[in-house]
Amino acid sequence: MVLAQLGGSISRALQQMSSATVIDEKVLNECLNEITRALLQSDVQFKLVRDMQTNIKKIVNLDDLAAGHNKRKIIQQAVFNELCKMLDPGKPSFTPKKGKTSVVMFVGLQGSGKTTTCTKYAYYHQKKGWKPALVCADTFRAGAFDQLKQNATKAKIPFYGSYMESDPVKIAVEGVERFKKESCDLIIVDTSGRHKQEAALFEEMRQVSEATKPDLVIFVMDSSIGQAAFDQAQAFKQSVAVGAVIVTKMDGHAKGGGALSAVAATKSPVIFIGTGEHMDEFEVFDVKPFVSRLLGMGDWSGFMDKIHEVVPMDQQPELLQKLSEGNFTLRIMYDQFQNLLKMGPINQVFSMLPGYSADLMPKGREKESQAKLKRYMTMMDSMTDEELDSTNPKLINESRMMRIARGSGHRVQEVMEMMEEYKRLAKVWSKMKGLKIPKKGEMSALSRNMNAQHMSKVLPPQILKQIGGMGGLQSLMKQMGSNKDMMGMFGGGDK
Repeated sequence: MVLAQLGGSISRALQQMSSATVIDEKVLNECLNEITRALLQSDVQFKLVRDMQTNIKKIVNLDDLAAGHNKRKIIQQAVFNELCKMLDPGKPSFTPKKGKTSVVMFVGLQGSGKTTTCTKYAYYHQKKGWKPALVCADTFRAGAFDQLKQNATKAKIPFYGSYMESDPVKIAVEGVERFKKESCDLIIVDTSGRHKQEAALFEEMRQVSEATKPDLVIFVMDSSIGQAAFDQAQAFKQSVAVGAVIVTKMDGHAKGGGALSAVAATKSPVIFIGTGEHMDEFEVFDVKPFVSRLLGMGDWSGFMDKIHEVVPMDQQPELLQKLSEGNFTLRIMYDQFQNLLKMGPINQVFSMLPGYSADLMPKGREKESQAKLKRYMTMMDSMTDEELDSTNPKLINESRMMRIARGSGHRVQEVMEMMEEYKRLAKVWSKMKGLKIPKKGEMSALSRNMNAQHMSKVLPPQILKQIGGMGGLQSLMKQMGSNKDMMGMFGGGDK
């Protein structure tokens, strides 16, 4: 997960405080000192950290709290609110509207990942139903157009650029005009970067901005510069009307927290964060869900968005029907693996679940897990319909395993491993048997149809422990039951 080290340190400090027998001044100070240390290590400005500590102490006045107050909850809420305040610029950015042409201009220093981010931004909106297009107005860096062309072709996004024309303003204007005629509703203009903040860069940016009249200017910034982000964001804001910021390389640097807090201090809203090199390693930055995930509290709305993205609405009741019957086939396993891979990086998805800790899946293991899923799917591609639709694992005997191994280019041992994984998942799936199916058009609270007893059998023990055992799970089920998105997924909600 993004900023896993920072999130882990803050979560541990809160857990230690929660496990203390008595919450007194000493326990509170130890907890706050641990959080302060974690934030300073993440390169958050000292003044911001000091202000946060002072504010929490004002809110959590242990002497004034009456008996019966849940001090642990009050402290956790105060930490959550202060972290939100630190990362929130207090103003929203321009949001493009589907069907109405919007021009978005990307600016930033060279090496910040601007060209890659342009394509990620276009790809994200394309998946949401927009019709994006890319214009390469970077004539300064050799290979810029080739890079954009390669990325855009891979993502199946139309692009415009020129190997011959050296005037970035002319290319930008021509590209924008062309895509307006083609009814593209999101036109993204990539501009030149430089090695440092220099007058020529700002002048060129200003000219492209005046010629294309963008609805939004996005500043792309490398997170590794930490709190120096404040000066950089301010310098760009003074030259061109920066409306939003995207912070890149959040996966590989300890200074990400410092960069985010510094940008917020300039009152520039961060709208996305780049969390890796791949197209789907790109997350919407929303302060409250981000802090919630950082503290291991999960992000249910984000998780449900992911589910709705990959499981079409018409397939959701069918999936629930299969779940209630308790019959798990290899074909169902194949479909679920496919959905999981479509969701994007596994760690990113799991971090949305309450109680998830980044320690459960260390960095490096994530790619290994995805590779294993793909390997299993390749093996299942070599199976017959009879084998895929059978609920009897004994059907796949030794001779069938040898045929599957040969057909998929894997060893028999690996096919046996996949069958063991299937048996394990089938056992989990069978525990969901008897789940009541809500009728179409009927309001269904999840907590009524799938009780905590059902869920406790399905969840891995370490996740259940981190949620807080059965008690924590029951309160979580209440939260889920009141979530309209959650009801919709399980076939309920008003139609």
